[in-house]
Amino acid sequence: MQATRIVVLNRSRNAFLHFIPTRTLCSSSLYRPVVSAARQRNNPKDRLQNRDFSYRLERYSTQKTTSFSDPHRKDIFYHVVEPPTTTSQKEPSVAVSFLETPPTHLNSSTIIGWLPVSSHSKALDVGLKDFRENPLFRNLLHDAIKSGLANGVDDIQINGALQLQDGWMHIHDDRNIPPLGRIGDPDDIIATVLVRDSKILPETYQPMPAYRICTSDGLTTLTPGLAQHLKSVLLKQAASEPSV
Repeated sequence: MQATRIVVLNRSRNAFLHFIPTRTLCSSSLYRPVVSAARQRNNPKDRLQNRDFSYRLERYSTQKTTSFSDPHRKDIFYHVVEPPTTTSQKEPSVAVSFLETPPTHLNSSTIIGWLPVSSHSKALDVGLKDFRENPLFRNLLHDAIKSGLANGVDDIQINGALQLQDGWMHIHDDRNIPPLGRIGDPDDIIATVLVRDSKILPETYQPMPAYRICTSDGLTTLTPGLAQHLKSVLLKQAASEPSV
């Protein structure tokens, strides 16, 4: 059986990703690029392109694989879904998820977003414009973070509140941590929450409308406690969703 070998290219290394039979997985921007934060601020277009990363696709023979993990982030998984999907009626798509098991249906809120798969044999260079966010996941993400803060699951957020003592505290995405004492980019601020007497008031949680699930710095990256809590929430959600 012929399949597509997908190789992630970096300036410094080649990393073997996995095999997709008889198809080509389009390149995505789910990895951390070399573009500096300063360059991104000076040139916003760099946020919409990922010139430093692309996929080289070659024909190769191997066994069929429809789910695999990201070679650089082991907490991200790709699940090939046959058409029709929410993104294409004729071509298969890749559901991006924090769960190892494939989604039970196309409208699952456990799906972070979608990447295209092409039947063309030639390599394609596709950027962030090809990642389609699942709005249902965004809602679940905020619910998980809010409940995680209420349950005190993350020491980093707790320590942040202790240092702030009083005022509004940003919940930053860990993929692009701002310098000490600085406010992060709007697309990396997940939400804001009020702190009183060094205690987080989870009922004041306010999602940041400008936050982006996927940027040139990668997909959503939570602090360890919140990340583990999110996965628990996703597992419960997956178990509650009917199979279609």
